[in-house]
Amino acid sequence: MNLTLRLVAAGMLLLATVGADASEPASYTQGGQRFVADMVREHGFDAAELTKLVDQARYRQPIIDAMTRPYESKPWFRYRKIFLTSDRIDKGVAYWRAHRVLLAQAAAAYGVAPEIIVAIIGIETNYGGNLGEHRVIDALSTLGFSYPKRAAFFRKELEEFLLLTQEEQMDPLAAMGSYAGAMGKPQFIPSSYRAYSVDFDKDGRRDLWGSDADVIGSVASYFKRHGWRRSEPVVYSARLASGSVLTIEAAEKKPVAPNITVSRLVDAGVTVDHSLPPDTLGTLIRLDNPDDEYWFGLQNFYAITRYNHSNLYAMAAFQLSQEIKRAFRGKGDS
Repeated sequence: MNLTLRLVAAGMLLLATVGADASEPASYTQGGQRFVADMVREHGFDAAELTKLVDQARYRQPIIDAMTRPYESKPWFRYRKIFLTSDRIDKGVAYWRAHRVLLAQAAAAYGVAPEIIVAIIGIETNYGGNLGEHRVIDALSTLGFSYPKRAAFFRKELEEFLLLTQEEQMDPLAAMGSYAGAMGKPQFIPSSYRAYSVDFDKDGRRDLWGSDADVIGSVASYFKRHGWRRSEPVVYSARLASGSVLTIEAAEKKPVAPNITVSRLVDAGVTVDHSLPPDTLGTLIRLDNPDDEYWFGLQNFYAITRYNHSNLYAMAAFQLSQEIKRAFRGKGDS
């Protein structure tokens, strides 16, 4: 048996001999064993050290429970009220004032409007006020080993997380985040952290908890990499002609890439509340208010849905951004 296989065998034996919490399903321990073996084989991790680390992770049933009741399951008129509050708007204005130079620099570098960046940080963590109450390693191991519906995704995120902690010299047991393993003020999952975050303050680290420069730059970088178009609009309200029956398909909660022109909307009896060239491409969106609410989302709206794959999220982010911008300018700022 070669050295690597001996290390894997030793690590798996050590993991198996440690008593699991009474609440842990068998899948959790078994998943940990397989994960150690794979990480040693694929990335050269030390089996004994990784086994010790994985053994310090904990299965958390509340994390599984939280996955069954996401915010995006709510109807739009209830979802909107969670995020568009006077407190979040006021804090957004304060955040913009405190970081106006960084926001202007990010806007210049990536083309993303300051109010959009501020709104995302506001929705994700209330400007850093709620960074998550779960250890990232607990969240990702729980979901990666014992949440069959999306186990492969979260197991991959656990892999990305451990690679990230090596790259950024993080303590993998200290990082805190959401029940889904999202981290820092902008709540990046590990794969996004590795792929899209930037060292905007040029200190040699990408710190999404403590460096607002890195937070702001990374949100802007994310949008730029996902198709954001500088100085272009996001979304316009739309109306179905009175008494008409919609003859084209409208996206609801699930995002759809721009797929219809203004001229086709007009032919279907839908009016966009803004003058646009007939060949402008977008997505017709219907939100579930007591009365249907229609919107025409452009490429920048779709870019927001790449941050969180929900039309509700993107609309809340856009509307919050507009309220923050209005309040910011109303206080004499520009």
